[in-house]
Amino acid sequence: MSQPPTILITAGPHQFLALFEPSAPQTISAFQKLLPYRQKLIHVRWSGEGLWVPLGDKDFGVPFENHTSHPSAGQILLYPGGFSETELLFCYGGVAFASKMGPLAANHFLTIVEGGEELKELGTRVLWEGAQDVVFEVADEERVQKFRENRASRGGAPTRSKL
Repeated sequence: MSQPPTILITAGPHQFLALFEPSAPQTISAFQKLLPYRQKLIHVRWSGEGLWVPLGDKDFGVPFENHTSHPSAGQILLYPGGFSETELLFCYGGVAFASKMGPLAANHFLTIVEGGEELKELGTRVLWEGAQDVVFEVADEERVQKFRENRASRGGAPTRSKL
């Protein structure tokens, strides 16, 4: 069985490496079909320290799997719709996932494994400066190495990779 791809996330001026969560296979499969995926991140309205990509009535055709209402910083979730609109939730701090309808749960399918020390700065940027472009794309070994070299040259935190 091949190893799932590493995902490079570029959000505003920040970059992160992420890995798929194997306990959300249907969500992963649906998301991989979109790659490279380009959108805008805006600050959440109800949930706390999180960013989101509102997706309206888009139907990914996935059930709830590996779902949570209280994700951690660095976790990325897909809410497949139902009580509220479909969305991606990009957590940078404390989050209690909710909408104007009340508490929600979403599928945790992707986790940032490198670059997480920049999450709070990204969240603050989106809160005070507004929407930021975000791109999710597969990172081959060359792109992973370039990411790490760029971080090292900027004095980034030492790599503690699961890759």
